[in-house]
Amino acid sequence: MTTGKGKGDLPGNAGKYPVRIGKIEDTYAEAFNGICCRVIVTADDDLTLQRAAYDATSTPGTVIGRVEGGVEGWLNEDQTPDHRKGAILQFWYNTTDIEKFQVELSYRIRQDILVKPFTSVFDASINPSGYIDTMKYVGHCGDGYEWEEEIYGRHMIVVPIAIPDFLIERKLGYTEGIMGANFWYYSRSKEAVLEGGRAALKAIESIEGVITPFDICSAASKPETNYPWIGPTTNHPYCPTLQNILGGESQVPEGVNYIPEIVLNGLNLESLKKAMKIGIEVLLDYDDVMGISAGNYDGKLGDHQIHLKELFP
Repeated sequence: MTTGKGKGDLPGNAGKYPVRIGKIEDTYAEAFNGICCRVIVTADDDLTLQRAAYDATSTPGTVIGRVEGGVEGWLNEDQTPDHRKGAILQFWYNTTDIEKFQVELSYRIRQDILVKPFTSVFDASINPSGYIDTMKYVGHCGDGYEWEEEIYGRHMIVVPIAIPDFLIERKLGYTEGIMGANFWYYSRSKEAVLEGGRAALKAIESIEGVITPFDICSAASKPETNYPWIGPTTNHPYCPTLQNILGGESQVPEGVNYIPEIVLNGLNLESLKKAMKIGIEVLLDYDDVMGISAGNYDGKLGDHQIHLKELFP
């Protein structure tokens, strides 16, 4: 067996070749309802834009009561309100406490976007169920000297700062969506973990409305824990290095050395299923990907169950 790919060499080949269904376990991903704020960030140059986008979405944090996010896609100058290059970011929270969501979201905007030179934030919501007023927790960074103005056809807050000035739309829409959909891929080699995972992530980028907040995640967790003050801890039956210690309790298949996970959040169930399917298709084209599974809690916690084999009728 090789560590490289089989028939297809690019994520774009997903779906062109027969999927090895036998390698997909008959299980499901358990996902949860959440709320999402979808925004456009723009900047004068590519490097600043990338730093703002990645910094603001760098910490997947809903399991510890914080906002998590991801980059949905990149925009050309003709796709943004101020005709600069931009990025679509999603910010997620796993509660309906909108006030708490506003506070947590403001940290990401204030600490990771506002402080980057010449950045702006615009609403990019789709059919929002409500709006966050950005004045209280972001606009007032102007210490009372901020003002409101119609710019680029949007109602903007102008926050005076040392590199004039930061612009943010007064109202950012939020909508309900689905968080925590996931799939695992049983891997024989490091190359399959990284090359296969990155190819799957690249393919998932083609699905509008979906983000992967952890990229390739190396730390699948479980809700029950010996240390509740930490929160979720390691899903020990699926840790390859614990096989000899756990004996019959180990759930690591024979020959598997790594079990990475890809977690997905999406604005709707249809988009999530498309993203999961295309990511799995790409991974199954790698010889050292020995199987596909998913994380769940026996249906006890999640609001949704996404059965893997139903993605390939």
